[in-house]
Amino acid sequence: MRIVLFLGVLAGLVSPLFAQDYHRAEQMITWNALQRVYHDQAIPQWYRDSTRFWYRVHTRSGFEFRTVDPTTGSAGPLFDNARLASALSVAADSAFDPVKLPFATFEFADQGRDESAIRFRVGKRDFRCELAGYRCAAVDTLPPRIRSVRSPDERWDAFVSDRDLWIRPAEGGDSIRLTTDGDSLYGYGAAEPRAGQVRRKLPARPTVVWSPDSRRLAVARYDEREVGTVSVVSMTASRPVTYTFPYALPGDSVVGMTEWHVVDVASRAAKRIDVAPEPTQSFFAFGAPTLQWSAASDRVYLTTVDRGPKHVRLLAADPATGATTPLLADSSSSYVIGSIDLFAGALGGGPNWKVLKSGEIVWLAERDGFAHLYRHGSDGAARNQITRGPWTVVSLLWVDEAAGRVYFSGKGRETGRHPDYTFLYSVGLDGSGLTLLSPEDANHQIRVAPAGRYFVDAYSTVASPPVVVLRGPDGRVIRELERADITDLVATGWRPGEVFTAKGRDGVTDVWGVIWRPSRFDSTRRYPVVDHIYPGPLISPVMKSFFPSRDAFTYSMTGQVQALAELGFIVVSIDALGNTARSKALYTTWYGRMGDHGVPDHIAAIKELAQRVPQMDLERVGIYGHSGGGFASTGALLQHGDFYKVAVSTSGNHDNRTYYHGWGERFQGLLVRDTVKQTDNYAAAANRTYAGQLDGKLFLMHGDLDDNVHPAHTIGLVDALIKANKSFDLLIVPDADHDLTQHPYVIRRTWDYFVEHLLGAKPPANFAITRPTP
Repeated sequence: MRIVLFLGVLAGLVSPLFAQDYHRAEQMITWNALQRVYHDQAIPQWYRDSTRFWYRVHTRSGFEFRTVDPTTGSAGPLFDNARLASALSVAADSAFDPVKLPFATFEFADQGRDESAIRFRVGKRDFRCELAGYRCAAVDTLPPRIRSVRSPDERWDAFVSDRDLWIRPAEGGDSIRLTTDGDSLYGYGAAEPRAGQVRRKLPARPTVVWSPDSRRLAVARYDEREVGTVSVVSMTASRPVTYTFPYALPGDSVVGMTEWHVVDVASRAAKRIDVAPEPTQSFFAFGAPTLQWSAASDRVYLTTVDRGPKHVRLLAADPATGATTPLLADSSSSYVIGSIDLFAGALGGGPNWKVLKSGEIVWLAERDGFAHLYRHGSDGAARNQITRGPWTVVSLLWVDEAAGRVYFSGKGRETGRHPDYTFLYSVGLDGSGLTLLSPEDANHQIRVAPAGRYFVDAYSTVASPPVVVLRGPDGRVIRELERADITDLVATGWRPGEVFTAKGRDGVTDVWGVIWRPSRFDSTRRYPVVDHIYPGPLISPVMKSFFPSRDAFTYSMTGQVQALAELGFIVVSIDALGNTARSKALYTTWYGRMGDHGVPDHIAAIKELAQRVPQMDLERVGIYGHSGGGFASTGALLQHGDFYKVAVSTSGNHDNRTYYHGWGERFQGLLVRDTVKQTDNYAAAANRTYAGQLDGKLFLMHGDLDDNVHPAHTIGLVDALIKANKSFDLLIVPDADHDLTQHPYVIRRTWDYFVEHLLGAKPPANFAITRPTP
């Protein structure tokens, strides 16, 4: 093998890789590339009036803080970085660089009332800085606001302690205990913490919803008393440390359940809402329970679903008695949803239903096969369909009740544009006057002001950098906030990914993807192909917006595709039929068959793409992915070894009988055992089932403190591979949790594996990837 490789090098077929090649690729890693991108983001942080906002932006002079008043259209620096750094240096007896202030966020002083002073943390110390005279001083530790929820009248903060619900005066003073029967595994406001929360001492923000008049609050109570447990073990200390927590699996007779209680602040009396507890993880996004108060604070509205979930109901409850009245319901032969984008809530969208002041209900459902908004009366009776057509609503953003208009984001409506680009729309409550408010041909990430009326819209494509604008309710651009500058990035040799479309497995349906080539692409060469995969459903691994991106989800899910391409690969990322939410029929393509992974769509698309890009060498195709992508990349190699030759899989949920029930039961269905055949309906999707078919190079990696996808997934697969007498590679990363995608050592080992086994070259020995200091 070494002789053949040496002869290949002499013949010019293979070029050895050196440290400088890895250095060049390292510059394309997201955290390095973003240092050369400026003015690309403006995530609004809203003032108390819920209209004005400030944001932090990366400029050539470092990070700056800016403030915006939409009513006047004015914008400017929030403070003088140099003067603040000087004052803070004196107060902290240290030296701070104005272009690298030691905080990324802050709070206005006096619970947000005093906008002339800010409070923030530096290390373990808290400081208060006056913005008028630029005087800073160390102050008492900031209250842990992440653990509390402020009442609408701003008098109270609700928090959880010792599994009971408490409130404390916002101005300071003694705390008041509102419940007294909270218990281990049956607590108010928060489920039992997992290992990562315990290790990092992360306080949980309680699940509470204040009434508009601040007299009552609804609090979720989580029952995990009989739920089975799992453990992870930290083994780097002299004495290993075990972390044990509740974790229900498909087929378990008991899973975590959620019930709601309403607590009266004055009387401290609690009343349980009279509805059967629901599975904690089931409906909206990853199953966060949803509840809303009426504008008059006299009614509570909540959703409830079954385990599966195939049925959802909306109920109204009397907060004084807990009595409930059913209003409306929806069901599905696969599963019901609350959003066709599981992460839409990160941008301020969802839950996708709202009870108006009139009592009317705006509700999202898929009654015609597409996610659309419907209007119901206060009694739940259907009034009219608000949106319709072969496209989908993503997020209900705001309802202007006075004007009778609904504002939402949607995708797939605009002909001639990418079907998964998101746009901003408005429409009348009666379904009339549908209007596109963000006309630019790009993907729009939209955040709405809490008080409505204003939208911060960041739009871009994979290749065109972001423009961030402030829009009014008519879509008019009030002000351009930021326009990204990528001059320095381009100077490094960076080249954008290219969007492509091809046919899926059926030869008819379009699938979309992105292809990346090395910056030194040579059209006369043949390049190995690496497929970056995430199977979904309803989660896309393919960027629609500009890449590199500071968006947290994109940052962790992209697999550093551009950096990998730089080493001499053509890299592709594809939205298979189950990834896209263009219709319910598409995203449920492999409902009940999670072992499909969408891989047949990947193979069909790659083969078609290779006809247009002859530099793609389909004799050397690899695949990699993380989490569900690790599950899929391993499954692709095991089941399609005639096409894929190498797979790198990190943190894969290789057998969903070992994964949290809320995921598998939604996408695979309830676990059904066949006692005669000694199997079940999950076996065909488990990678261990196909261990004997391994005929390529497989590299498995997992963190031993992964409390999301337990290490048992990988160890169970290892057991099957050993019993099948198969050779493979394994790395267990000590004290690492689920997010291995940003681990420098894991990134380097991924590069090495593809370089050695797919490119046929020798990687530089022990190349060290380093993250830049904050």
